[in-house]
Amino acid sequence: MKRSILLSTAALSAAFAAPAFAFDEATQLDDVVITATRISAIVADTPGARVIDAKTIEQRGAVFAADILSDVPGLSVTRTGAFGGLAQVRMRGATPGKTLVLVDGAPVNDAAEPNGAYDFSGFELGDIDRIEVLSGPQSSLWGSDAIGGVISFTTKEIDGLRAEAEAGSYDTVRGRLAAGVANETYAVSAYVSHFDTDGISAADEANGNPEADGFTTTTAGVKGRYAVSDNVKFDGSARWSKSDADMDNGFPVSDNDDTSESEQWSGFARASVEGFGLDHQFSVSTSDIERQTFSAFPSTFKADRQAYRWQANGEAGAATYAFGAEREESEGSISTGDKVSLGTSSVFGTARYEVSDALSITSGLRFDDTDDFGSKTTGRISAAYELTGGFILSGAYGTGFKAPSVSQAVCDFCFSSTPYPTLKPETADSIEVALGWASADGRFDGRATLYRLNVEDQIIYFFNEDTFDIYYDNVDRTRSDGVELEGRALLGAGFDLTLAYAWTDAEDRSTGARLLRVPEHAGSATLGWTGDRISGALTVRAEGDQDDSGGVRDSFVTANLNTAYQLTDQVALTARIENLADERYQQVLGYGEPGRSAYVGVRLRY
Repeated sequence: MKRSILLSTAALSAAFAAPAFAFDEATQLDDVVITATRISAIVADTPGARVIDAKTIEQRGAVFAADILSDVPGLSVTRTGAFGGLAQVRMRGATPGKTLVLVDGAPVNDAAEPNGAYDFSGFELGDIDRIEVLSGPQSSLWGSDAIGGVISFTTKEIDGLRAEAEAGSYDTVRGRLAAGVANETYAVSAYVSHFDTDGISAADEANGNPEADGFTTTTAGVKGRYAVSDNVKFDGSARWSKSDADMDNGFPVSDNDDTSESEQWSGFARASVEGFGLDHQFSVSTSDIERQTFSAFPSTFKADRQAYRWQANGEAGAATYAFGAEREESEGSISTGDKVSLGTSSVFGTARYEVSDALSITSGLRFDDTDDFGSKTTGRISAAYELTGGFILSGAYGTGFKAPSVSQAVCDFCFSSTPYPTLKPETADSIEVALGWASADGRFDGRATLYRLNVEDQIIYFFNEDTFDIYYDNVDRTRSDGVELEGRALLGAGFDLTLAYAWTDAEDRSTGARLLRVPEHAGSATLGWTGDRISGALTVRAEGDQDDSGGVRDSFVTANLNTAYQLTDQVALTARIENLADERYQQVLGYGEPGRSAYVGVRLRY
């Protein structure tokens, strides 16, 4: 039954393939624009680009980033425990450290994490206005950490008062308050949100683990802008979050008293000045994180990251372009308590040229000079051609690199009787081709993407069976071949259907084994509806079998239902049911997921 549902999802997706999650019944697809490309680009013309807007997040009832990123084809979201467990994203089979995460343009990847990956477990979406996903190597735009791609979050600008409250299963309570004022000259807003739950056992309860593991997280932030004149503008934001989670660890995973605490903040300040025919942006962004684990082997890790950037944007005839320079510095602690610093200086340029009304070409080039691992030049070129009948053919070729992380650079937790190998950056190349289509009336649209991603010199934590030495080394070669299908249909009477499917053949080319925690088949279908007073969405998501540490995690199908009833223009009642069919499943082998759970709430807007 699970296999038939999964294949049905795939077949439906093939019939309606589409390039974005953000739609409006009266808006053509070409109005969906992505900005993480440094120069604004139409999603339909940009291979691997997707946008999830605030309306879609609200319609789906997504509370955390992991709740909705799993519906993006090509993204594999895993978490070790339902509430507060480590949540990471693999893009097109690449390991989590190869996904660059930005919040308002600030890179927030954890420099102290062994692979430099970002933990999405406490990333609450109440303040998020937009999520942009760029799959495939994006090092020509953003440098290191972007071999798999980029996930960019943009926070909201509030005009008025917003409040939400919700309660439900597992003694879960959630609240949010935001207020602000905005006009053409200035805007300022602030928000705070809180989530608390008694949770379930992080270890799979079916294996005799009854202890509930709770999770608490609080997020607060401010955002503002001010226009001194038409030519001089300032803007900035700051975001802070603190989380406490009960954990279960061990081999096999079982109930214990382990806990973790994490605190993170990020922010940016930017000045925009028009001069010499260009729009100049001078920005400083920073992120800081501290993680503590309380267990039989306690640890404390701290990391911070700063980026100093100048970018100039301009137009010349049929060309739109941007160029600039930046300096990025990161510092992270290791197991000894020492701190290690890494840095990179870069110059970059990207441009789009409208060859004709039907054809556009975009290219980018970047030179990164690392303080410790040499220099690297990466590039990307893409093209989009508008065919007759509403079809768009597009394709891209790009390269990427990832410098060793702090832990890898000093070989933290390594043991060797001989000198450790000298590491070099991981490199990647990728090619993809996409065919998109939109009906003349805008009711149907879709896109199918075919890609290959190669990663060379992948760094792994290597065990030498002959000498019993453990160290990092460049030994792995991986390849991911995949197909991504997406679609949307406006069905009338307020109903719409969104479909997504991904086939991912991710392989370790050194051993021939499948890459861990990357399902070969994954898909989702969302039926949404919007009426005068009631709105909502039913989402069904399926994943095939997945190779994991210690075995194979079984396939599963799960469904979520979210609704809202508008009492007045200012007040709405909300309700959602997760795991509608009470499916017993695991996202990661050994870690349980909640059964059927229900939540009700109220939403105020003034």
